[in-house]
Amino acid sequence: MACQDPAVTGVRAAAYTVPTDRPSADGTLTWDSTTIVIVRVAGGGHEGIGWTYGPAAIAAIVRDKLEPVVNGRPVLDVSAALEAMVRAVRNAGRPGAVGYAISAVETALWDLKARLLGLPLYRLLGAMREEVPLYGSGGLTSYGDDELRRQLSGWVHEEGFPRVKIKIGESRGTRERRDLERVALAREVIGDRAALFVDANGAYTAKQAVRVGRGLDDAGVRWLEEPVSSQDLTGLRQVREGVAMDVTAGEYGCTVSYFEEMCAAQAVDCPQIDITRCGGVLEFLRICAVAAAHELDNSGHCAPYLHRHAAAAAPRLRHLEWFHDHVRIEQRFFDGADPPEQGVLPLDGQRPGHGVELREADAEPYRVA
Repeated sequence: MACQDPAVTGVRAAAYTVPTDRPSADGTLTWDSTTIVIVRVAGGGHEGIGWTYGPAAIAAIVRDKLEPVVNGRPVLDVSAALEAMVRAVRNAGRPGAVGYAISAVETALWDLKARLLGLPLYRLLGAMREEVPLYGSGGLTSYGDDELRRQLSGWVHEEGFPRVKIKIGESRGTRERRDLERVALAREVIGDRAALFVDANGAYTAKQAVRVGRGLDDAGVRWLEEPVSSQDLTGLRQVREGVAMDVTAGEYGCTVSYFEEMCAAQAVDCPQIDITRCGGVLEFLRICAVAAAHELDNSGHCAPYLHRHAAAAAPRLRHLEWFHDHVRIEQRFFDGADPPEQGVLPLDGQRPGHGVELREADAEPYRVA
């Protein structure tokens, strides 16, 4: 396919804060709104879109640190642009908001490149699958029992999700009995129709997680996410060796080297990778390759409509998180954010790039930066 090699002619970033639909909390955090930072990169008569979730200050990082090194670069040379962005933030530090900003710009560059070539991104990357398996994710610790029942029942019995996840570790891990009661309630609701996952968001100590984990094993839980801090690789391995279910972490990882250390430490059974934090599409796929080299599957974390194309190209992908908070925002803001079918997110082979378009009129009322 012949294609000119145009340059990037503009980078825009804006932050939008959307109130949650109900009081929200997990084991270690409470929140009443979620901020999405959307980046648009122009070149060759097209515009690519990417995004991340985090503080509104990410938009300023894009404008002040990243736009100057991306503007004027060839649109097709995404890897060179990524390296330039990493060099530009050396003194600011890559983990956290800076890494999230890089991810938003990099994913926008891939969208732009695919649009210029007239290809859906998963085809450009090299598809391994035509659809992406999902797990329903919500079940916040702030939900009452009736809310939990409604959400899980909807996913499993109405929408056909084969796996669902709830939060545990309530009140920073101080309510173990309540955690196990909620797990029992979840099992009662879903029966044997779906696999049950849990996420403690780092609320426990390693010994505590092993103790709680025995009860989770008895309830048939298949997936224990962040039983301890994702930075505590020794603690993660201790938990992994003490329970039967799979142990996972990694959603805050911003570098390939972090995941290499995690895999080498045998800390998890299936690393979680977040394309909105790890540096974007290239780094997501590199991390998948690192995990595969250690004979491990991988799982995509949140932001399903940004992950889906890279997930379709990822080796040893197990599933992608269908997180209620992000789904609500992405379906509100983007055309092309089509619903899943029986717990699977199909790929649209007719739409170029990520396959979504920003509905600016719907997003604008929430703009904060």
